[in-house]
Amino acid sequence: MNDQDKKVAVVTGGSRGIGRAIVLALAEMGHDVVCNYRSGREAAEETAQLAEGFKGKVIPVKFDVADQGEVKSAFKEIIKERKRLDILVNNAGITRDNLIAMMKPDQWNDVLTTNLSGVFYCCQAVTRQMLKQRHGRIVNITSVVGFTGNAGQANYSAAKSGIVGLTRSLAKELASRNITVNAVAPGFIETDMTSDLPESAREAMLSQIPLARIGTPAEVAYAVKFLVSDEASYITGQVIHVNGGMFMG
Repeated sequence: MNDQDKKVAVVTGGSRGIGRAIVLALAEMGHDVVCNYRSGREAAEETAQLAEGFKGKVIPVKFDVADQGEVKSAFKEIIKERKRLDILVNNAGITRDNLIAMMKPDQWNDVLTTNLSGVFYCCQAVTRQMLKQRHGRIVNITSVVGFTGNAGQANYSAAKSGIVGLTRSLAKELASRNITVNAVAPGFIETDMTSDLPESAREAMLSQIPLARIGTPAEVAYAVKFLVSDEASYITGQVIHVNGGMFMG
């Protein structure tokens, strides 16, 4: 199989944490993966190095998902170069936590623009190509707090809940062309973000998890790997929860 025959995937926010695990899982499957990053070039290049020896290769590409112009340009270039785009995983996200009484408009807008509008921009950028191919897989990374809410995260919870509605609407729009759209909702996962939590906060979180442990980025990646596979071809508009039983819905 030459490079032009390989499936092409794009993973936003792919340079570390859950995004990195997804990039590596898809590359191991044999897909060529565009690893998007906004500022961490070294981390993105490290991700690419970790994939050396895999059947698929990892290509770091810089663009800000919150900037619609950058998103359009980046996807146009990817499609022009590879002549196809088979998989999109919307993983990029930020937090700007604050209690709502003290939350500044910028904190609200920054999170909604990156975490929700960014997903819309990327989905819109791939739709025409996937419709042309009559095949595609889109997986959006939401969060357990999109279902449970979380004090101090009204902005983040709203964005992640919005992703679920976007996922289901897009699934209905694209199903006739053999394009599936699903979401994965991680719970408490071991990442840079969670490793900085005080021990008391970690213990409080663990007490809410029936499996009594923190999840790993790889466990989230396994769910994504399934949803983009041929085995999941009859699954669309769904949310897979990867949270150790923290939320059951």
